[in-house]
Amino acid sequence: MAVKYSKTSPYYNTSTHGFFLDVTQFRTIPKDASDVTFRINQTYKHRPDLLANDLYGDAKLWWVFAQRNPNTIKDPVFDFTPGTTIFIPKKDTVFAALGL
Repeated sequence: MAVKYSKTSPYYNTSTHGFFLDVTQFRTIPKDASDVTFRINQTYKHRPDLLANDLYGDAKLWWVFAQRNPNTIKDPVFDFTPGTTIFIPKKDTVFAALGL
């Protein structure tokens, strides 16, 4: 049974074997000189989906922040706290990496 995930899904590269997913193959978002430093504020507390929607027009890209900041964000929701500084890739960089 083949399951096809959308290109915006963090599971897009993960293969399926019967009725279960194989080990997750995380998507990579390359570092770029155009990445912006952003300090998470109260508006986005525990809401990476809101920030993804505001920046990229797609709340399903919430996982991009955790993937781009693995040393800062271990838990993609509960580490998204006010005062935390993260790198934010530009929309063009994200869409090019995902083939959108």
